[in-house]
Amino acid sequence: MRYVLNSTADYHRNELTSLGWELTVCNCLDPADSPCRKALQRPLSFGQHLYHFLAGILPLNDVQSVVEIGGGMGYLLRDFLSLHPPVRARMIDISPYLLQRQKETLQSFPVDFLLADVCDIPGEALAGFDLAMLNENLGDLPTLLAVPEETVVPAEEAIEHIERLHHFSRNYGLPLEKDMHINIGAMEVVEKLCQAQIRYIYLSEHSCEAAVPEAMKPYLSFSSAGHPESIPLKGHREFTIKFSYLQKIAEMLNYKTKRGVFADFLTLKLNDKIKTALRLASPLNDEQEIIRQFVYDLYKYEYLILMKGDDR
Repeated sequence: MRYVLNSTADYHRNELTSLGWELTVCNCLDPADSPCRKALQRPLSFGQHLYHFLAGILPLNDVQSVVEIGGGMGYLLRDFLSLHPPVRARMIDISPYLLQRQKETLQSFPVDFLLADVCDIPGEALAGFDLAMLNENLGDLPTLLAVPEETVVPAEEAIEHIERLHHFSRNYGLPLEKDMHINIGAMEVVEKLCQAQIRYIYLSEHSCEAAVPEAMKPYLSFSSAGHPESIPLKGHREFTIKFSYLQKIAEMLNYKTKRGVFADFLTLKLNDKIKTALRLASPLNDEQEIIRQFVYDLYKYEYLILMKGDDR
């Protein structure tokens, strides 16, 4: 099988000037009057919900340092630091535009900022943090795309791609499934974070393995492809994540894991208004359309929490 590399690095470094057309769940929940907040049992921001959820799983009182990688507008780290001061914090982002927005959002907090691609950062530079967070951005990391054998790929690139894949096949027993795209960047970053001995790691993204639970099938429908799928976006494309691979890498590096979907901590208020919006063949207004997309994301996004083996 031949592979070519899909990278969003140039786009994020040189072209990204807005996230308005790429609305994350975190951004959807930021405005206090957001219809998405009203769809939840507790009308809080994403960061507030996540903090309380993590506090029930991790001993956050022991967390004295946190690094967020690819922090969007900075809302998640802002909420975390508001609920958990004082803590040493660092934000790492590849995008000059987003890093500037993060500085504005976090100006009242003790955060240092690093303009860098996490794929290029040596693992030892990440060591020493108690908690690392990568929220809704794993799909931005490089993906190896399976292409037909007749596709022309420079020999050096082809060898490099196969060597990267064989590393994970040999060391973690991950199958190199024919004709399947591989989340190579996400796999390498998870390996790097675990080898840096970061105590706790939180990851999330659109999943290619998520499935609609039985209770939601009257209101929601999507397929579970089981392999990374393309998400076309302005100026680039991202890929859904095969979380079972990331989970296996972490577990073999002596991390305990907890995996689920956003609906685990963003608890939906499934009232008649929400049910009506979900059951309509087409939304009747903007609010219904927003709610439909939001509920879809609650079950399509997976999270993976990693806990170092000698910790709780």
